[in-house]
Amino acid sequence: MEKKKLILGVIGADVHAVGNAILNRAFLDAGFDVTNLGVLVPQDEFIKAAVEVGADAIIVSSLYGQGEIDCTGMREKCDEAGLKGILLYAGGNLVVGKVPVEEIERRYKAMGFDRAFGPGTDPQVTIDCLKKDLGIE
Repeated sequence: MEKKKLILGVIGADVHAVGNAILNRAFLDAGFDVTNLGVLVPQDEFIKAAVEVGADAIIVSSLYGQGEIDCTGMREKCDEAGLKGILLYAGGNLVVGKVPVEEIERRYKAMGFDRAFGPGTDPQVTIDCLKKDLGIE
């Protein structure tokens, strides 16, 4: 079976690289083909990379609290770029302030994301969701 292709990166003006490196290793070890864009990645770069490699999912990480602003409009831009239906995940410290994870999930789903994960989520949780959502196993 061909490996599922993921685009991974830290969106916006965020430079938090440790979580990105941990996720990159976890996704590779789980058998995914990962294109890691690193830190300080604008929305358009995620989308451009996804088009170029024929990605199955885009995984957006953010730790500095501005993810909600950085991710607004991403689903629409994906649709416009021919990525209609691509899996969109976001994880990390995605909003400013102490907000219950259920509220964060609601906000991101309203923006067109398939899933949103709070800070400290075990990478295996994300991997299990990816496998389920991509029809693996």
